[in-house]
Amino acid sequence: MIEQEALVQALKTVLDPELNVNVVDLGLVYSVKAGEDHADVEMTLTSPACPMGPEILRNAVAALEKVEGVAKANVKLVMSPPWTPERMSDDARDELGMF
Repeated sequence: MIEQEALVQALKTVLDPELNVNVVDLGLVYSVKAGEDHADVEMTLTSPACPMGPEILRNAVAALEKVEGVAKANVKLVMSPPWTPERMSDDARDELGMF
């Protein structure tokens, strides 16, 4: 069985290239579910027009498929609810100088 925490840790390796902060701490990941041999993730972007969106999604799939037991990662882009800076972790706020 795939451990959900392993999936979250894998997603922490995926950076938003413009902000250089991982997608988990940015609050872009809305749900993470582990199946028998797959992972299902719903995530968003800081902006619907984010030019780095396709790269971020590809990197998320690649990171998840490196987790032991994951044969297929399904990453779904959602825009509801919209992302806001309030979703960021304290670590992300510190890294970006937002207090």
